[in-house]
Order: sequence, then C-alpha cells, then structure tokens
Amino acid sequence: MQTIRGFRDILPEQIALWQKVEQEAADLFESFGYREIRIPIVEKTTLFARSIGETTDIVEKEMYTFEDRTGDMLTLRPEATASICRAYIQHKMYAAEPVRKFYLTGPMFRRERPQKGRYRQFYQIDAEVFGVESPYIDSELIFLLHALLRRLGLEGLSAHINSLGCPACRPDFQKALLDFLGERKDNLCENCKRRLVKNPLRILDCKVETCRQALEGSPATVDHLCPDCRTHFETVKTSLEKLGVDFMIDDTLVRGLDYYTRTAWEIQTTTLGAQSAVAGGGRYDRLVEELGGPSTPAIGFAIGFDRLVEVMEQLDTQVCEKGPDLFIVSLGADAQAYAFEWSCRLNTMGIRTDSDFRGKSMKALMKRANKVNAAFVLIIGDNELAQKKLVLRNMATKEQTEIGLDNLVNDLAQLIKN
Repeated sequence: MQTIRGFRDILPEQIALWQKVEQEAADLFESFGYREIRIPIVEKTTLFARSIGETTDIVEKEMYTFEDRTGDMLTLRPEATASICRAYIQHKMYAAEPVRKFYLTGPMFRRERPQKGRYRQFYQIDAEVFGVESPYIDSELIFLLHALLRRLGLEGLSAHINSLGCPACRPDFQKALLDFLGERKDNLCENCKRRLVKNPLRILDCKVETCRQALEGSPATVDHLCPDCRTHFETVKTSLEKLGVDFMIDDTLVRGLDYYTRTAWEIQTTTLGAQSAVAGGGRYDRLVEELGGPSTPAIGFAIGFDRLVEVMEQLDTQVCEKGPDLFIVSLGADAQAYAFEWSCRLNTMGIRTDSDFRGKSMKALMKRANKVNAAFVLIIGDNELAQKKLVLRNMATKEQTEIGLDNLVNDLAQLIKN
C-alpha cells in the first residue's frame, strides 16, 4: 500500500522542524493578540464558489468536490479564509466583539499537478483580522509576517505590495485594462478570453506565457485609485517604512482570488539564491457581507507551510529533539515490573521517562539511553532490588547518585526537576 499521489507522510524524524515553526508562529501571534481557531476540513461547495470566485482556477479545476449521500455538494477546503468567515458569521462573533483576530494551522486540499514543494494535501499558517478598516492593520500583518520569517532564519526578505482598489475605483481600471487588451485579445488563452467578459482582473493573474506577453505595458491598478484608496495605500507604505520593513510596489501582483480589495502583498526571500514567495495576503472588505454577514472590513494572510519547511531544511536549520528526562535500565523480570510502574507514574508527573522491555543486556540498554539522548539513567537489577538502593546517573556530568527504594518516584522527580 502506498500514499495517494500528491499526498505524503510527515514522519517523526521530520516533525521537530514543523513543531518549531508552529510554536514560533503561535507565540508571535499570541503576542499580537491573535487567538487560535479550528475549522472543518469539509464545507459546502457553494462557500468556496461564492467567496473564491467561480471563474478562478481553484474553483474551475483544482477543488476536491464530491456529492454526499443526501445530494449535497461538498468540498475539501482549498484555503482557510472563506471557512473562517463562515464561522465568524455563523456564530455571530461580531455581536459580542466585532474586532476579532484569528490564526490557524492546518491542511488544505487542491487537485493540482504534484511537483516538488507542491502537494495535493498541503499545509498553511493563516492569520485573519475582522472589523478593522484602518491601514495600520494592513501594515501590522505585513510586519508580523516579516518578523516571523526572520525569527525562522530566512534572509533577503522583501514585501511586494500593491493596491487593488475598491468598488468605487475598480470600474475605471477595468475599462482601462479592457481598452488595452482590445487589440491583444487574440493572444490570450481560452480561459482569459472568457474572463474578458466575466472578470477581467483575473487575466492579470494568468501564468500562461502568451497572456503574460500580452499584458506587458498594461495599466497599473495603483494609477487608477480613488482618493480614499490612495490615502489608505500611502499610509500602509509610510508605516512600513517606519517599521523598517523592506518593500517594493509590484503592480503585477493581484493575488489569485476574487475577494481581494485594496492592499495585497507577498513576502519573497532570496535565502536560496533565486527570489521566491513563501507567503501572501490581502484585504477583503466585502467578503463577510457577500457570505451573508454584516458589512465588515477584513484582512489576512497565508504562509505556505510546506514551502517554508523546505526552505528551512535547505538552510540546514538545526532543531534538537529533546530526549527523555529519564531512561530506566531494567535487568530481569522483577526489575522490568518496577520500571513499568515507575515510568507510568513519572510520566504523569511531567518527567518524560523511557524504558526498554526487550530483555537486552546492560551494555545494549546503556547504548540505547545514549541514542535517545536521555538526561538521566536509572539502573535497576536484582542486586539493586535486594539492597533497596538504585543508581541514578547524570549522562552529561557522569555523576552518580544512590537513591533508596522507599518513596523512589517522588525522590526521582525532585532530583530530575532540580
């Protein structure tokens, strides 16, 4: 039996690096007032079709969608933002406190062609803010993302930012774009020819080379902003400068989903030489309302977890797996019975304890204790039981301490914690 194509196992030997990223992210998010949320991996298909956009590649080609026994169309979540919006609306979280900050780490699913660093089950770290229209929250999220990636050892970080405008100024830009593409539409792919009618902005996100060539010299969204959007974007830029975040205006950046408005960004790194994106996000002020909730400004980002870990592995990021606090070397049946009982009791007291009940020799068990990087070793055999005295060895200093059998568990806990 093998894993399904595009899916993979993350083995215990790999998990320490994943846990390091998760812990660093959680610590930083909590410091900024974000709270963890957990959402289902399956939602009604209409949630993603309405939020992501029916003409996007994700909805048209990449979603894992199926019909359940009742005839409902269900989809494995391809991204987290729509589901978090659904939860915000369903549980009326806006009623008690409209300003909410969330973060989430978990798997997403897209049926795209598997390749290095891209999987059909992939993982994201997600952060979302609801109820804040101020451009300072845009800058906070970009700064937060930048700070997290620096903590994880990435270098050469640069924020690519753009403003996509709002319903007031987007029609002028769409008209300018359509006028520009008028004589070039024959060079567009079939998908983009359809998008000319349904959603012209999606053409800017097309990766087909002929479309990229047709767009050379096309109008920029930042040149068609209304006064409010322009002021918003200027504040974002000014505050990022004050925070020392390196950024550049990238008028080709539109993000791949229909719900984005105003600020959009990607964080790119030159850690591995060539510039590559590891995270991105943007503002989506109309999405909550479009999904049936109250008018609520919102903004968020997602980090490609798999890509980030891949970069850190190539950086040879070292994460030391902590070994057990205590390894019990038990020689003989009676010793094993005691070792089993003590190990269970010590584990419940917060002392990470390991043992080996395969009847190995003293030499083999000590070798095992070294291999698992145990901090202490407790040696117990027939002689120790007869004398009611055991030997506790500090594996770092090689210092040995005798411990009486009476009240042994509490005495061990005290010695190891100190």
